[in-house]
Amino acid sequence: LAQALFRFASCCVSLSRSSLCPRQLFEPVSPLLFATMMLDPSEDVLQISSHPLDSLFKPTSVAVVGATDRPGSVGRTLLKNLISNPFGGAVYPVNPKREHILGITAFKNIAACPKRVDVAVIITPAASVPKLIQECVDNKVQNAIIISAGFREVGHEGEKLEEEIKKIAFGKMRIVGPNCLGIICPSSSLNASFANLMPQAGSVAFISQSGAMITAVLDWSVQQKVGFSAVISIGAMMDMDFSDMIDYLANDQSTKSIVLYMETIGNARRFLSAAREAALTKPIIVIKGGKTEAAAKAAASHTGSLTGSDAVLDAAFKRAGVLRVDSVADLFEMADILSKQPLPKGNRLAILTNAGGPGVLACDALAKNGGVLADLEQTTIDRLDKVLPPAWSHSNPIDVLGDASAAHYAKSLEIIAEDNNCDGFLVILTPQAMTAPTECAEALKKYASIQNKPVLASWMGGPDVMAGAKALTDAGIPCYSYPDGACRTFNYMHEYKANLESNYERIDLQMNLDKMEVGRTEVSKMIQGIRSTGRTLLTEAESKQMLRAYGIPVTACEVCATPEAAGVAAEKIGFPVVVKLNSTTITHKFDVGGVKLNLHNKMDVERAFVDMKESVSRLASADGFEGVTVQPMISVKGFEIILGSSLDPQLGPVVLFGFGGSLVEVFQDSSLGLPPLNANLARQMLMHTKIYKALKGVRGMDSVDMDLLLNIMVRFSVMVVDHPEIVECDINPLICSSEGILSLDSRVVLHEPSKVEFPQPAIRPYPHQYVKEYDLKGTKVTVRPIMHEDEELMMGFYSQAAWPDGCDPESPVHKIPSDQCRLQKVNRSHLIKTCFTDFDRSIVLVAEAMVDGGRVVMAAGRCTKEHMTSDMKFALQVLPHHRQLGLGSIIMRQLIQVAREEGATRLKARVHVENETAHKFLKKNGFTIAPGVVTPTLFHSYYDLTK
Repeated sequence: LAQALFRFASCCVSLSRSSLCPRQLFEPVSPLLFATMMLDPSEDVLQISSHPLDSLFKPTSVAVVGATDRPGSVGRTLLKNLISNPFGGAVYPVNPKREHILGITAFKNIAACPKRVDVAVIITPAASVPKLIQECVDNKVQNAIIISAGFREVGHEGEKLEEEIKKIAFGKMRIVGPNCLGIICPSSSLNASFANLMPQAGSVAFISQSGAMITAVLDWSVQQKVGFSAVISIGAMMDMDFSDMIDYLANDQSTKSIVLYMETIGNARRFLSAAREAALTKPIIVIKGGKTEAAAKAAASHTGSLTGSDAVLDAAFKRAGVLRVDSVADLFEMADILSKQPLPKGNRLAILTNAGGPGVLACDALAKNGGVLADLEQTTIDRLDKVLPPAWSHSNPIDVLGDASAAHYAKSLEIIAEDNNCDGFLVILTPQAMTAPTECAEALKKYASIQNKPVLASWMGGPDVMAGAKALTDAGIPCYSYPDGACRTFNYMHEYKANLESNYERIDLQMNLDKMEVGRTEVSKMIQGIRSTGRTLLTEAESKQMLRAYGIPVTACEVCATPEAAGVAAEKIGFPVVVKLNSTTITHKFDVGGVKLNLHNKMDVERAFVDMKESVSRLASADGFEGVTVQPMISVKGFEIILGSSLDPQLGPVVLFGFGGSLVEVFQDSSLGLPPLNANLARQMLMHTKIYKALKGVRGMDSVDMDLLLNIMVRFSVMVVDHPEIVECDINPLICSSEGILSLDSRVVLHEPSKVEFPQPAIRPYPHQYVKEYDLKGTKVTVRPIMHEDEELMMGFYSQAAWPDGCDPESPVHKIPSDQCRLQKVNRSHLIKTCFTDFDRSIVLVAEAMVDGGRVVMAAGRCTKEHMTSDMKFALQVLPHHRQLGLGSIIMRQLIQVAREEGATRLKARVHVENETAHKFLKKNGFTIAPGVVTPTLFHSYYDLTK
């Protein structure tokens, strides 16, 4: 079966990157599953190669440059850690002044080491590091860990040293640090750090910018019995950062959860890209320092980097499916709990207690952070009546009274576990004369695993409850000293689950992409023209023209240079009207008397023109008055909303939605999101504001057209990322009512004309440049990157999947029983990984056409970037009944073009030696085929993109 699978997979030329597991290799495989393997990187049965960072985390040799035997020194501590914890590799002390260190032969330099070094740990003064890195490069050392401090964090001279090191190492080796503690891998016994102890092996990976935080956590972990799969101090992130480590740990089988201590996010785009992919399979939990202004300044001085807006980082973490916590204790507690208890489906908690007071406190703690008390079903109450004393509370919290026995606790939990209104459970016990804490705990152990419903406990007290609390913890039921901690944990669990699910919900919202493409071109020309004049501020008329081009409804707007022209324009529009200042230099019109409302005749309009000119000249400058705009006075009653964008120093463009109008700063009811948005992400922004409830209809008012509002938000976000020249853009107010939605005022500020490089969005936008149209034998086919909304189309594609020619497992050649290859149901996780692809990691192209009156995907292909190389892998499949149109060659040529434009130097695949059809196809399209290095049954094929 394994050999047959290789044939099947290789017939479509290649599969994408990810881990190989025995289940994927030997379970029955269907044509549908084969199609998902082609387009979903997590189902790669051909994955053979190791990860580029294996040489860092699983080295065969480590050199300690700056090793010494001086007591109390970092060089001695680090060397001792390496030799005291055998990791299966060689250790080479490097010090030109010593022949032996700690009883081991020392070497004068890297070149003198007897075997090639995988990792060089450098502990010398900062000024000496560039020369040492050059020596490492010359001797083909793959990784360096720079423990030394004295770089960017000390100022300009340190920055120069960093730039010199990066120039030497770029493309030749990877660097951890500088100013770091090192790395520890307990599972392999590698301790390349100067920490004072070796932690026990476990399933939690800890990545920290602060070395001191690591040493404190390691000391704490001994008492708490927390084990680690890896402990990584990344320091100032000169080269490798959070994203590199998350990428590696996402594929590390010993890692079940990833926790981060972060002071600065580093390359935000790479972090979010790595975190979004990893969070689909492993929880990522972060504690971020620098929330307050004082802490942000301290973090900046510590890392030498800007920290960015904390509120924007919150939005970024949610977009990536990362859980943010507020304390170090929560950080590791959540990592441990998420490995033991299931995530709740909702936020409804049932509380079982033998005392009223703790139950009340639990209710407060639950409600404080978004949880709610479950409303028990009547059948549940009736069943509890039969097992509990008559005086029980008959509601949630379920007070089983102070004399509750172990049987009362166990039976009550068994009953409420079957209640459909309950998403999780908290069991509270206080030590009372009639209560046996340990006996109660023992009775609850069998309920440690309730499907899709977490169980938490709080055994309150001291010595009397310790044995019971330990019994629960050992059984996998997290036990807290106080119920508020348990409620906080439940809310965190729900938040994590909600973040993941909300990111991948699908809302079908019709977007006219053709019109948006026309608008994109129109606005680009307009911005270029404005910047060519040296201006940065758009007039209101220009701003509304920009919005109108993207299909955002705006009021009519006539620009007038004289009082008479304003009067004529008002008569044309119809009274009443509004007259506003037209200026390329003044931003806030109200402040200089630049807005006149509710004008009912021509004379009033002309007078408003004259008065406004005088007011602007007096309060600002005469040059600031460049005429007026005349607009209709909108009398529709509705809600004033603000929709805007600004730039964050780390995360680029950010979209804001909230309660608007002139008091926007007072009410501060808003939410943030990272563009580009889709309909679901826009809805999540709406739901995180107080104004959302009013928009849905309140006090007899009808609901706003939510689909239209979401459409506007999505279009606005697309406009922001389409035009990186925009620094700020505000629509305030955006009037929303049941009668319609209309932009009354807008403001756009551009970068200085001299600026040619612009901040990029943290989430890569849709790559429109890869959309191509073809006419294939009378069928119009669009080959384009996949979109979130393509889930149903891809389901249709998978349902028609079949084996490539000559590779049907039911054919006599392969002799595999047909019942092993039945069509299997596609898991939605496959659709998420295919349709919600991260364009920074891979580009999935689909060939779409109208067939029998409906849209179908006829073929699909994928280009995926390899970790830490300039190569890309590809996959390609055409449905059987569309294989005579030449689609395979069309998509192949487009994949080659995509790979070239993405900066790859080679596009490659592995092909089975017997797959002659694939060999011919690849050679026809310019690929070179060579015998495989890893296995004799596979050929390597590659396309040189540098020619």
